[in-house]
Amino acid sequence: MKTSLIAAALLSAAALSLPAHAADKPTIPVIVKDTTSPYWQIVFAGARQAAKDLNVNVPELGAQSESDINGQITVLENAVAGKPAAVVIAPTQFKALGAPIDEAAKSVPIIGIDSSADSKAFTSFLTTDNEKGGRIAADGMAEAIKAKYGKAEGKVALITHLPGVGSLEARNKGYKEELAEKYPGLQLVADKVSDGNATTGLNIMTDLITAIPDLRGVFADNLIQCEGASQAIAENKKGDAIKLVCFDADDKLVGYLKDGTIAGLLLQDPYRMGYDGVKSGLAASKGEKLPANVDTGANLVTKANMDNDKEHKLLFPPK
Repeated sequence: MKTSLIAAALLSAAALSLPAHAADKPTIPVIVKDTTSPYWQIVFAGARQAAKDLNVNVPELGAQSESDINGQITVLENAVAGKPAAVVIAPTQFKALGAPIDEAAKSVPIIGIDSSADSKAFTSFLTTDNEKGGRIAADGMAEAIKAKYGKAEGKVALITHLPGVGSLEARNKGYKEELAEKYPGLQLVADKVSDGNATTGLNIMTDLITAIPDLRGVFADNLIQCEGASQAIAENKKGDAIKLVCFDADDKLVGYLKDGTIAGLLLQDPYRMGYDGVKSGLAASKGEKLPANVDTGANLVTKANMDNDKEHKLLFPPK
């Protein structure tokens, strides 16, 4: 584990222990997978707004990358040691975060957002229905292929951001099942797993373009892999031939959506996850009954609908 991460975690714990009761404000830390990612910055933006509206201290914590599982566990342990009112967390890995969340929940209410973990200790869980999202992605890709080629048929592929992540596994399950159930003409010929880096996604997509010259569609199940895959498609001028559908968006991907490099973006509502995560944490700390699961929604945004009010707000959430 990096020394800087340990130091940051210890400082975070110290910060939590000091102001938790200042001005009678409850403290509800929000722990994400990667503090540098645009997606998680939107989660933090929602949490900050909730902090203002609800008069709550909201430390913004997380690992240095989505693959830093031990880092997130350390951050969680130190956050709980600060005796907050509740903790909001997006688990970075399903299996590894199960036991730490079980332990944390013995001390404080735990509100899960975005991705699940191998634990039944969440007080409430706010997330996209990722399996449904995967199905919507398959539908969007099939429609784009049909619009280009006349029929929803041909070779398609899947690029997974990291192995063992609950939300990604659910997305991929929905995608594969939808292809099998509704689109017999679409053949899944490649199922690739990345290592969490955009450069690897770029290399995977470049290899697919070379190895499968008649490839017609790709689903990238994560923003970072979409960044790499879309770059490869743009560099090889394959935006018209290969219909790429991805989860999540940033400014670069919105640009690729506008110019046709990307056929569709499956957008979650990370701002709502951050806001409602803190709101739920505060309610849980007061003993209020909360729903076990809350679906925060998933919507397919295309070049055709991106200027509609609902889709525009998802593409450009408050910061």
